[in-house]
Amino acid sequence: MDWKDFFRKIFLIDLIKGLRLTFSYQRPDAIYTEQYPLERPPVAERYRGAPRLNNHPESGETLCIACNLCSIACPENLIVVGWARTEDRKKRLTTFTYDLSRCMFCGLCEDACPVDALELTQDFEIANYSREGMIWDRQALEEGPKPVRYTR
Repeated sequence: MDWKDFFRKIFLIDLIKGLRLTFSYQRPDAIYTEQYPLERPPVAERYRGAPRLNNHPESGETLCIACNLCSIACPENLIVVGWARTEDRKKRLTTFTYDLSRCMFCGLCEDACPVDALELTQDFEIANYSREGMIWDRQALEEGPKPVRYTR
């Protein structure tokens, strides 16, 4: 061990250099504060957030044809599609359940849908206080998340 390394260890030179770098970011001109509830942060264009079950704009009926492809494509098996046959032998969607607590927002369910009924939106405020609140039924999926808008 030479004298240079000895003095570096005694006087903690590497620690001081690290602290100097850390505290250089504490300058007031280097600090950026986002006023989150009042000002919404910009979300990336390709961000995948809360799911939504789309409805037909004119008739208001759901676009889902109960083909079950989204459930098959989901690697987590968190989508449950319930359906019944009508008198004219068409499938009609009865229940649709989506478990957000297990979702990894990969978008495979969205890609598998042939009629674009299921969509991952840019809504990111989907936190909940219970696990039961993270399981969305058909009504919750059609309405989408309802974030609280704060005003001054």
